[in-house]
Amino acid sequence: MTPRLSLQLYTVREALGEDFDGTIAKVASYGFSHVEPYGIDKFADQLVESLGRHGLDAPTAHGNPVTGDLAATIEGCQKVGVQRIIQPGSPRELWESVDGVKQWADQLNTTAAKAKAEGLAFGYHNHAFELEAVFDGVHALDILADELDPEVGLEIDTYWAHVGGADTVALLKRLGDRVIALHVKDGDGTHDNKKQVAVGAGSVPVLDFIAAAPHVADAVVELDDTTGDMLAAVRDSYAYLADKENWA
Repeated sequence: MTPRLSLQLYTVREALGEDFDGTIAKVASYGFSHVEPYGIDKFADQLVESLGRHGLDAPTAHGNPVTGDLAATIEGCQKVGVQRIIQPGSPRELWESVDGVKQWADQLNTTAAKAKAEGLAFGYHNHAFELEAVFDGVHALDILADELDPEVGLEIDTYWAHVGGADTVALLKRLGDRVIALHVKDGDGTHDNKKQVAVGAGSVPVLDFIAAAPHVADAVVELDDTTGDMLAAVRDSYAYLADKENWA
């Protein structure tokens, strides 16, 4: 499978707030054909207009279907043409025990069934704490994966898995086909979002992570923050990855 190279639009949230359409135009000019919106229920109408104008699509999107307004999230996805809605996080307190992890798995499974009934695939995106939580030598994210229905895919944020202490290559190989997408980001490998940089400019073995999951449908560039120029980091991330891999 040749994965799609996408951009999580949360990366350019400040620029979108200043000039939504102009920022989408810049993202397209850098070479991106795909984006992953955030807050899909809030920006659906703007996305329909701007993505269409600049030749982009949104195969995946982040929303809040489990803990937020599921109906509004589904409606936003259907307007924009999103194929898979992804829950971007979870209550941290649920990761303090195995029972909490199983409770969260139940909520994800229930939401996946509801999304499927509306024609949407479903997934979950991790941060660091799902890997930092370890029970009897097993990362909590592995426990979650074992409890999830096959309908629930995992979008592995490779940076946060790395920061959380996982052997990320081994994690990706272990989870196998459960992984349906990757978040690709770079930096110094710490919790400090400001230390994130353009992909290829940091110390994280990004290409090793991508190689460990050759079956994924989407590789999604993201920076949570940076001290530099965010749009330049997005541009440079695309240029680096486009030089290293073939993308759909």
